[in-house]
Amino acid sequence: MIRILVDADACPVKDEIYRVAERHAVPVSIVANSAFRVPVGPMVERVVVSDGFDAADDWIAERANPRSIVITADILLADRCLKAGAVVISSTGKPFTTSSIGSAIATRAIMADLRAGGDVIGGPAPFGKTDRSRFLQALDTALVKMKRLG
Repeated sequence: MIRILVDADACPVKDEIYRVAERHAVPVSIVANSAFRVPVGPMVERVVVSDGFDAADDWIAERANPRSIVITADILLADRCLKAGAVVISSTGKPFTTSSIGSAIATRAIMADLRAGGDVIGGPAPFGKTDRSRFLQALDTALVKMKRLG
């Protein structure tokens, strides 16, 4: 069965995920370290994990498989899920792939080094309507492709 796994902390597209998942009749697991609201229904599962370091990431990575679509902005979690065969999409609609994850990890490490060295660097661009639209298209496309493959 296809399942959407969501790294819910700071995920700006949860409502969009619910809508697309409902349209495709695909269950969703929303995973976070604290209680939060989710729509009531049989297709949405709220998973509250401990507040331990990477507890949500571990829960998602342990369940990711080739029938999973993982929604996360966390590059290291994306890498773990790709290794498990999952499709991974960021909340801006950018897919993480086995071809792109290496450079994403390297860029993350460089940025962490710069921040640790005291360099002032800008953060990510503000989340906008184009990101939301790109995300909706990427999620819908991934679900259609996964259903076609059976």
